[in-house]
Amino acid sequence: MGEQPIYTTRAHVFQIDPTTKKNWLPSSKQAVAVSYFYDSTRNSYRIISVDGSKAIINSTITPLMTFTKTSQKFGQWSDGRANTVYGLGFGSEVELNKFAEKFNEIREVTKQTPEKSKSGEVSTGSGSVQSNGTVVKTTVTNNYVSSNQTKGSDQNEDNTSTDNTIPQSSLINLRQGGDSHSATDSQLKYANDRLKIALAQSSANAKKWETELQTLKNNNAKLTTALQESTANVEEWKRQLASYKDESSRLKKRIIELESTGGDTTKVSVLEKEKTDLENRLSSVESDNRMKEQEIIRLSRRVDDLSTLENQNRTLENRIKSLQQENQSFQDALQDMRSQLQQTRQKEERQRQDSSRIHSQLGQKLQEVMQLHNQMGNHV
Repeated sequence: MGEQPIYTTRAHVFQIDPTTKKNWLPSSKQAVAVSYFYDSTRNSYRIISVDGSKAIINSTITPLMTFTKTSQKFGQWSDGRANTVYGLGFGSEVELNKFAEKFNEIREVTKQTPEKSKSGEVSTGSGSVQSNGTVVKTTVTNNYVSSNQTKGSDQNEDNTSTDNTIPQSSLINLRQGGDSHSATDSQLKYANDRLKIALAQSSANAKKWETELQTLKNNNAKLTTALQESTANVEEWKRQLASYKDESSRLKKRIIELESTGGDTTKVSVLEKEKTDLENRLSSVESDNRMKEQEIIRLSRRVDDLSTLENQNRTLENRIKSLQQENQSFQDALQDMRSQLQQTRQKEERQRQDSSRIHSQLGQKLQEVMQLHNQMGNHV
């Protein structure tokens, strides 16, 4: 059957500081999957959590363990075998309560689980007495057949009994081979589950970082476009400002010339009014120019920030590539595990067929021995 997950949640994982025994040390940078696993072969329960390719929790639940809720979203338990204390930080109190209920439920199950009794030998036998006083005793023990003679000198019937016996070494090797294949199957399934969890986490992280990278690229493009437009507008306003200044200087010179020559006061008034309008327009343009320069400074700082973000983007891209490579390696390893699991199952199937064939032969031989005993009994 192997080890199978029965409950999974997400939480931040911590371990107690082995030096101070007071401070918590984070085992994961973010919330990771924490699962209860049931091993039907050993009839045991474990809490397992994998961060990337590293197992950060591997705790077998025993009847003496206790899960303690220390706050609304944090709980802990002590693992004597691992000589540490694990802590879990959940996203909500509901998730903490579900995990605690599952812990207590499994602990009660481990208390009530009876120990497996050792199976003893089962023997059935029958005997008959020949005319020459030979006693033939046939015993069946744990599906093994042996034929023994206590006394007598009839070698032909002794050889017949011996030929009908299935070698014990073949059946012992068959049983040991089946047990080793079962253990290998459980290990492969456990490794397969770990690889699946790590692959799912890596894929989720890669998708998240790809989304963040695309968002940063879009914001970068928008800010770059806005900066270019603002720069173009400022250049245009600078040209207008220069033309207004030239026009104002020309008008000032014209007014001075008219005043020095004693010209028409009406023309002077008109020129002064135009000068005033130009000065007002010039002041307005200068004010707008200052505002735009401040905006350019702000956008320049934003561009610097975007440059930093671009560096971060490149780092994220490299990380995504490495995660994709890790995903590919996980997929290859998973495929290898599936192939090994398939080969192991095929071997077990062949082993079961051989076992069935040997049991069939064993039954036939046992029937022949019983017929021989009946014939011997009739002769007596």
